[in-house]
Amino acid sequence: MGAAPATAILWPAVAMAGLTFLVWVRLYQLRLGEMARKRIRAQALASAADSVRLLSDTRASDNFRNLFELPVLFYAGVLLAAHIGVSDMVSLALAWAFVGLRAVRSAVHCTFNHVMMRFVAYVLATLVLIAFWARLAFALAAA
Repeated sequence: MGAAPATAILWPAVAMAGLTFLVWVRLYQLRLGEMARKRIRAQALASAADSVRLLSDTRASDNFRNLFELPVLFYAGVLLAAHIGVSDMVSLALAWAFVGLRAVRSAVHCTFNHVMMRFVAYVLATLVLIAFWARLAFALAAA
C-alpha cells in the first residue's frame, strides 16, 4: 500500500492522548460529584486505600489507570514507526483502529460499564496492537 506523509503516523498518538485527557475530565466529574453527594472532604482521600474505602464509583479512575498500561506499547510503537519511516496506509489503519477500539472501551467503562462489551473492545484492540507491532518488526527486519 502507498505511503502517507511521515507525520501521519503520529496523529493516532495525539488522538490517544486526547482520549486520556477526556477520561481524566470524566474521572474528576464523577469523583467530585460523589464527594459532594457524600460530603467527603478532599483530605479524607489522602491515600489510595482511603479512596477505595470512601468512593464507590471507580469506573473512570480505573479506566484512566488502564490508559497507562497497554497503550504504552502503542505510544512506543508509533514513535518507532515514525523513526523508521513506517507510515503506510496499513500501519495507519491499524493505529487508528487501536485508538477507536480504546475509545469504545473507555466510553463503555466510564458510562454503563458492561463488562463483556468492554472485554471485547479490549481484546480486539490488543489484537490490533499485536498486528501493528508485527508490521513494525517486519519493517525493521527488512531495513
